[in-house]
Amino acid sequence: MALAGRTAAWWARLRSLCPAVAPLCLPPWLPAGPVACERLYSSRGKEKLDMLMYPVESIRNFSIIAHVDHGKSTLADRLLEITGTIAKTDRNKQVLDKLQVERERGITVKAQSASIFYNHEGVNYLLNLIDTPGHVDFSYEVSRSLSACQGVILVVDANEGIQAQTVANFYLAFEAQLAIIPVINKIDLKNADPERVEKQIEKLFDIPVEECVRISAKQGTNVEKVLQKVIEKIPPPQCNTADPLKALVFDSTFDHYRGVIANIALFGGEIEKGHKIVFAHTKKRYEVNEVGILTPNEQPTHKLYAGQVGYLIAGMKEVTEAQIGDTLFLYKQPVEPLPGFKSAKPMVFAGMYPVDQTEYNNLKSALERLTLNDSSVTVHRDSSLALGAGWRLGFLGLLHMEVFNQRLEQEYNMSVILTAPTVPYKAILSSEKLIKEYGKAEITIINPAQFPDKLSVSEYLEPTVLGTIVTPHEYIGKIITLCQDRRAVQKDMLYIDERRVMLKYLFPLNEIVVDFYDALKSLSSGYASFDYEDAGYQAADLIKMDILLNGNPVEELSTIIHNDKAYATGKFLCERLKDAIPRQLFEIAIQAAIGKKIIARETLKAYRKNVVAKCYGGDITRRMKLLKRQAEGKKLMRKIGNVEVPKDAFIRVLKRQTDK
Repeated sequence: MALAGRTAAWWARLRSLCPAVAPLCLPPWLPAGPVACERLYSSRGKEKLDMLMYPVESIRNFSIIAHVDHGKSTLADRLLEITGTIAKTDRNKQVLDKLQVERERGITVKAQSASIFYNHEGVNYLLNLIDTPGHVDFSYEVSRSLSACQGVILVVDANEGIQAQTVANFYLAFEAQLAIIPVINKIDLKNADPERVEKQIEKLFDIPVEECVRISAKQGTNVEKVLQKVIEKIPPPQCNTADPLKALVFDSTFDHYRGVIANIALFGGEIEKGHKIVFAHTKKRYEVNEVGILTPNEQPTHKLYAGQVGYLIAGMKEVTEAQIGDTLFLYKQPVEPLPGFKSAKPMVFAGMYPVDQTEYNNLKSALERLTLNDSSVTVHRDSSLALGAGWRLGFLGLLHMEVFNQRLEQEYNMSVILTAPTVPYKAILSSEKLIKEYGKAEITIINPAQFPDKLSVSEYLEPTVLGTIVTPHEYIGKIITLCQDRRAVQKDMLYIDERRVMLKYLFPLNEIVVDFYDALKSLSSGYASFDYEDAGYQAADLIKMDILLNGNPVEELSTIIHNDKAYATGKFLCERLKDAIPRQLFEIAIQAAIGKKIIARETLKAYRKNVVAKCYGGDITRRMKLLKRQAEGKKLMRKIGNVEVPKDAFIRVLKRQTDK
């Protein structure tokens, strides 16, 4: 029976591919007609939805935004359960978080969409929900998601209150002129204080206390009220189906079988399979293969109409073809492109090398596939004498770098060497020769090897960020001292309520990029939160520090640092290298140098044979002669001997100072 079933399916496949030939070679036992073929294929395809029954007036597009770990994903799970989008089970935890790294760390890394059908007072509504990340490194995902929305649910923890990322996300939504629904979550906790949080929201955001909704997303308390508020407070999209097609690409993923899947928000017109579309930025033309909505799994539809949010597959082979922020329209019906977004700006750079050079091609393939799904990572080819061929990658922050590395290990089984993270500096050139060579007077330096000499530069610039710290008032003294140690300048200080303070500081980015967040959490017993935004570049007294082994510079250990921190960093690196490099038969001088000036030194003593062991008594001149000959041999060996730093020593030295 199984064989007959497989054969029937094969004949049906042949008939669908070759309709002209099929009638001539049909076996007598195969059911004829399109209905029979459809019956054979009913298990393979999903029934398509008709989206015409949801006019623009009954559509609500909204995002859930909050500080990290305030319960966004839990609220999304409850909303999906209440509306019947997913079955109600105990296993519904982080339903929209599909990556293994998201489930392990309990954080959202990539924004995810889901369409919900909800009946309110006899009217069927289509609610398009986008769950966004809460960590500062992924605020780019949040700003992208807001472009497809008309309102947001701002979730605040009833126990922790307003945190740094809550403030940042509120202003993102406020600047985009979106309707904001404040929701106070975790009211079931023993230490919850919703009244205090309501006062904080009123004082900081000027939102009346009466508008706040108190819920417990974990237990489902009052979650239905949130849906009602969404329908009442958030306006429908301002667009018309009769207008020409105008759609915004706000996200994209890569499927190895179907190519690029673009998430789109329609601001006018309609789109269906077979339409010829053009992207405004790339000017490339495609034919639509499939459109649909995410519920949260892909659900094909006949058409998508103005105001709706869904996905589109059009045979694109690379994510760069569906650029995020691009506008698409029908062929020969051009429209004015939508504003789009600022491109993601890398804040942290690190070198990535395979542990074994034979794995280079495998790692290259894994990087290409992973960057298709994470377009905010920038990749440049790089090579090193010690570590071999590799890449220099740009990330949005340190957590982004760690998550990317973890995804490489989990999804592609790749182990790599990551060098110490650095930030992009700039130099204003004064040398005419260099200006001619680079073709411009201002250059960006992402690798210490490219650092130009001080004589050919009029000034160096370092990136700065405006940091926001929210902390209980008893930790203010320690935190101010920490900020001053990191060369920060205080800009503002505001008491949110009688117990919490918001501090604003202008930080040099390289001072916070490695271990500032850990130090802040340690000083404040975990209560302080931190968020930052780009604040441009400022002039700085920067220098390049080289590490020398017996007078030979080690390129991989060169760093760009501020002059004030040079001595401490040089001393630290020399000490760590002394512990990491294996001893040789000759003495090794480990030095930190700025230009020709040595600022720190450690000496690794040589292994020494006891050459006078065979002298039992006798004249002292005999002993001195043997020792002198040994010293000359060591001196010669030091001249011709090469100090090779093993790979594991590099990894230990390049690890963060907090590991010391």
